Amino acid sequence: MANTLSAKQRIRNSARKAKYNRLHRSRARTFVKNTRQAVADKDLETARTQLAAAISALDRAAGKGVIHPNNAARRKSRLMKLFNKATTR
Repeated sequence: MANTLSAKQRIRNSARKAKYNRLHRSRARTFVKNTRQAVADKDLETARTQLAAAISALDRAAGKGVIHPNNAARRKSRLMKLFNKATTR
């Protein structure tokens, strides 16, 4: 248990930031999951809109410092590769 006022403040701040980070990380993961599901179901129009939303969410999370920019770039690259493979068939 924290004893000093500054330690107690750090606990409050880190809890608030963790909640904020969890929100943006979860939102990005949900969009990525929805995109992958749409591609698996071969619903390309839905996949296209979900892909745009996933890319936006990943960029937003990276911009806010929730995930590393390279992590976002890697995930976007893999999603695009999956989507492009599904559309060329």
